[in-house]
Amino acid sequence: MARDEDISVQEAQSPEVSEREQRDIELDAPNLGHAESSPWMPNRKRACVLLGSAILQMPIWGFAMSWGVFQEYFSGNWTLKGGREATGVIGTTTNGVMYLSMPFLFALFTKRWAHRRQTAAVCGAVLTCVSFLLSSFSTHVWHLVATQGVLAALGCALVYSPMTLSLGEWFNTGNRAVAYGIVLSCKNIVGSACPFLLRALLDRYGFRVTLRIWTVIAAGSSIAAIFLVPTLPSSLSWSTHRARNIPWQFLRHHTFYVYCLAIILQSCGYGIPQTYLNTYAHEVTLLSQNSATLLLTLFNVPGIFASSFFGYLTDNKYFPLSAPTVTGISAVSSALSAFLFWGLTSQGSMALLVLFSTTFGFFAGGYSATWGGVINELEHEAAQRNEAIDTGMIYGLLNGARGIGYVSGGLASIPLLKVGSASSMGGFGYGTTYGPLIVFTGLSSVFGGWGLLWKWKWLLNIL
Repeated sequence: MARDEDISVQEAQSPEVSEREQRDIELDAPNLGHAESSPWMPNRKRACVLLGSAILQMPIWGFAMSWGVFQEYFSGNWTLKGGREATGVIGTTTNGVMYLSMPFLFALFTKRWAHRRQTAAVCGAVLTCVSFLLSSFSTHVWHLVATQGVLAALGCALVYSPMTLSLGEWFNTGNRAVAYGIVLSCKNIVGSACPFLLRALLDRYGFRVTLRIWTVIAAGSSIAAIFLVPTLPSSLSWSTHRARNIPWQFLRHHTFYVYCLAIILQSCGYGIPQTYLNTYAHEVTLLSQNSATLLLTLFNVPGIFASSFFGYLTDNKYFPLSAPTVTGISAVSSALSAFLFWGLTSQGSMALLVLFSTTFGFFAGGYSATWGGVINELEHEAAQRNEAIDTGMIYGLLNGARGIGYVSGGLASIPLLKVGSASSMGGFGYGTTYGPLIVFTGLSSVFGGWGLLWKWKWLLNIL
C-alpha cells in the first residue's frame, strides 16, 4: 500500500546521468536533505496535515463513490428532460475525469508550481461547490453530466493532486506508509458512510435540495481542511531554481505500456457495479432501497483492508510476490466474483449480492494497491539500464490510464444496457437487462491481469 499511495516525487538516478542533470541534483541536494530531515518538524504540524488530508476525502470522493444512490433514486423519480439511461455515464465520467487530469496536475504542482498548491486547491474547492450548486438547478440530463461528471470532477482533482503531493512530502520518512494508510482508510470510510447519508437526504428532500446540502458540506469540509495542509517549506525553495526536467526514458520500454493497458481494461469494469449495483438490486432482485444502499456500502468497506493486503503481498520481507502475480490475483478473483456471484443472482437472492459486493469490492478495490509493485519493477528496470526515473510522474500517468478506463466503461455501459433490454443471455442475472454489463465487468476485470501472461514469455511463444 505504501508504494501505491506514495505519489511524492522520488528519482532513481544512475551513475551515468548527464552532467547537466548532475548539476541540477547538486543544486537541489540541500533542499532534498532538508525535506527528508523530518524529525525536526513538530509532530503537531504533521498531525494537522494528516487530519486535513483525512477530512478532504469527504468532498473529493464522497459524491463519486456514492453515485449509485442517485442512479437508483432517478430510476423511480425521473423529472428531467432527456433519457434517464444517460445518467449511468455520470458516475464513471466523474472518476474518469479526475484520474485523467492527475498526470497533468501532478506534473504542474510537483515542484515548479509548488508554491501555488493551496491556492489551486481553494480554486478547485470553489469550482466543485459551484458545480454542485448549479447541478441542483438542472432541467436536462446533460446539465447533470456537465456539472457533476465534468466540472465538479475537475474541481475535486484540483484539490486532490496538490494536497496529496504535500502530504507525501510532510511524511517523507518511514511514517509515510502509515500516513497514506490512514488517509486511504478514511476514503473508504467516506465511501461506506456517504451512501446512507445521501439516501436519507434524497428520501426526505429530493435531489435538488440534497445537492445544495452537499454543496455546503463540501465547502465547509474542503476550505477548512486545505489550510491544514501547507506545502513543505523546503519544496517552496524549488521555485527559485530552474526546475529539473522530468526523465521520460521509461516511455521507450514496453513494460510501462503493458501495465497501462492492464489498468485501462480493469478500470473499464470496476466502475460499473458502483453505478448500477443499487439499481440492479432494486429492480431485478426486488430488494428494498435500504438493502440496495447497504450493498454499495459493502462494496466500499473492504477497500479499507484490501489496499493493505495487496500492498503487503508486494512489500513483505518474507515472501514478496511480483507485480504481475499480485495483479493477476486481484484480476482473476474479481472476475470470478462477477461471473459467479453477480451473474447467478435471481429475484430475492440478497445473499449472492452481498457476496459479490464484498468479494468484488475487496479484490477489485485492491487493484490500485498493486501499483506499488509496478513502480518497483519500473525502478528496477531503470536501474539496470542506468536511467533516471520519476516515480511521482509515473504514478500520475497510471492514474491517467485509470481515468481512460473509467470513461470508456461508462460510455460502453449505455449500449450494453440497450443490448440487454433487446435480447436475453440466459437465466439468472445474465438473462436480465444487466446481463451484458455483468459479462463486460467480468471480462474487463480478468484482462486487468494480462501482465502475468506477458511475463510468461514461454506461454506467449506457444500461442
